[in-house]
Amino acid sequence: MKLKQKFNLPLDEYINLSLYDKKNGYYMKKNPFGKKGDFITAPNVSRLFSEMIAIWVLSFWKALGSPKKFCLVELGAGNGEMMKILIETFKKFPNFISSSEIFIYEKSPVLIKIQKKKLKGNKIKWLLNFDDLKKKPTLFIANEFFDSIAIKQFIKIQKSWFERFVNLNDKKHAFFFDKKLNMKKYEKKINFKISKKQNFIEYSEIGINYLRKISKIIKKNKGGILIIDYGYFEEKMKNTLQAISKHEYSNVLKNIGNSDITHNINFYLFRKIIEKIGNLREMTTTQRNFLINIGIKHRAEIITKNQTFLKKADIYYRLKRLIDVNEMGNHFKVMFIKNKNNNFKLGFKD
Repeated sequence: MKLKQKFNLPLDEYINLSLYDKKNGYYMKKNPFGKKGDFITAPNVSRLFSEMIAIWVLSFWKALGSPKKFCLVELGAGNGEMMKILIETFKKFPNFISSSEIFIYEKSPVLIKIQKKKLKGNKIKWLLNFDDLKKKPTLFIANEFFDSIAIKQFIKIQKSWFERFVNLNDKKHAFFFDKKLNMKKYEKKINFKISKKQNFIEYSEIGINYLRKISKIIKKNKGGILIIDYGYFEEKMKNTLQAISKHEYSNVLKNIGNSDITHNINFYLFRKIIEKIGNLREMTTTQRNFLINIGIKHRAEIITKNQTFLKKADIYYRLKRLIDVNEMGNHFKVMFIKNKNNNFKLGFKD
């Protein structure tokens, strides 16, 4: 892995190197999804998840007045499983299909190849730049997208702020160290007082830039973004940096390029960013409440009719994984960002 003689990297640069280095980056060289991979996402737990998202997308489109021109963009489509089920569902609604352009925004050449194979025969375009989107109502779907983006960490010691770095002089014995930072200067650069009421900061500069860019598109084109990710609502930031390999936690500083490095989303910070942008409205809930409010339990009852006991048991076992408070149900949060004058709220009722 080329380090260009730069052995001391800010945490986000180290994570970017580990995940997205063109030759050795984790996401650039392998398919991490499924039992044979390192983790399983909701679309791979049960097709019920993707069916509910499809129903929600169709409802949002109808709430916009069923526009004749509409864009749907999945951010980071993984192994293509969710998009496959979305399209299968959309085909039952020809008016929606004929009105829509469907896009996938994906950085990994390996995953693009897998997605194209799985989605062969469907009219899908792969995006590398949001500027390629046409000026029409656009809905973004981000399921476990923001957690895969590199983060920075800052620590307050007494009255001084320090940024977390990684020393890679010896890759086998990499270590963290902290470097003094002028927080006021940094906040001026990012145009946000991120240190307010904090003693520890964990956030993604790149992720926030995505959020801002997408929010501008939403404001201009009357669209929205649905974010589903593991995270928390509290104002106080936490250290949630972690690495996953073969479905187990691993050391962030070891096995570089062979482990997924991730974090929990601070949805409170997202909310503050959206407020600062202005003229947008956000709604939040848990994955459990979101899926139940759309009707996932009712859908499970329908598809289990006339099924064998074993098939029914499997469907309900998978449903439990999605909505149980001790599994994905509460750990995963859902945020919906839309135009201020848009009253659509399916899935977000109390």
